[in-house]
Amino acid sequence: MRRLNSFFGLLLLTGFLHAQEPPKPPAADDDVIFKADTNMVVLQATVLDKSGKLVTNIPQSAFHVMENGVEQPLKIFRREDVPVSMGIIIDNSGSMRDKRAKVAAAALALVKASNPQDEVFIVNFNDDAFLDCPFTNDIKKMEEALDKIDSKGGTAMRDAISMSIDYLKDKGKKDKKVLLVVTDGNDNTSNMSLEQLVRKATQSETLIYSIGLLNEEEKREAVKAKRALKALAESSGAMDYYPKDLTEVDKITPQVAHEIRNQYILGYLPLNANLDGTFRKINVQVKGYGNITVRTRNGYYATPAPLKGSNSLVNK
Repeated sequence: MRRLNSFFGLLLLTGFLHAQEPPKPPAADDDVIFKADTNMVVLQATVLDKSGKLVTNIPQSAFHVMENGVEQPLKIFRREDVPVSMGIIIDNSGSMRDKRAKVAAAALALVKASNPQDEVFIVNFNDDAFLDCPFTNDIKKMEEALDKIDSKGGTAMRDAISMSIDYLKDKGKKDKKVLLVVTDGNDNTSNMSLEQLVRKATQSETLIYSIGLLNEEEKREAVKAKRALKALAESSGAMDYYPKDLTEVDKITPQVAHEIRNQYILGYLPLNANLDGTFRKINVQVKGYGNITVRTRNGYYATPAPLKGSNSLVNK
């Protein structure tokens, strides 16, 4: 088991080799259509009807993207099952010991229901974060990483997510990036604040899904944990889940995979091209199709795009 930041240093010395058989390459334009222009704002949008079911047949003409209240003309519109770079981040603190087997099975269910061309890494965390499986699409390697149960210590969830965002940025080969976090409690040992992490997640354009296995008897801690998970999900356009029973977890993860595979990709060049560092609020609406809800990230900071890896632990 290796600490995540130590692993990044090791990458500098040894490089990174995929041990698994490489997936089939995506279509020729898959890697460039998201970011044809570095100032392009790209949104992953989930569209739901009034009963919460995914709606996947809405045309571009029905979408209206607003930035700070001003409608933006779309330059990119796609509804395809594109492969993603995904990280699965699992709480390995002492309180998770009796839950790990069920959570591991649910994590594998997520992978098996996902696009076969996805690349996945696995991080286990307690007081520290451990990269127990670098990017792979080999199910056996993932199983081995998920079986590394050493449940003890506290919960440094925010630090684990921050390190995982860095790893996604530096090593993820897919334009679309996703994290799934599974935890049973409030963060009690991280150095990074929630506000810092939300901003970092927003700038990274990473969808952050979460499953909170919270103990409602500890109401104060549960409220804090839920606030953090909800803030990350809402700012990124993902979803947070709070199953009442552990047996529900393996039903949630295939649902997450199905959503990821059925999102719309919307892209626009902001009419306000000033990179002034301000937060630009985004709102997406669908008109003419009844009671529709669109979930996507709620905004972005208008700053120059950082060089790849400029904020990563690889370079520290």
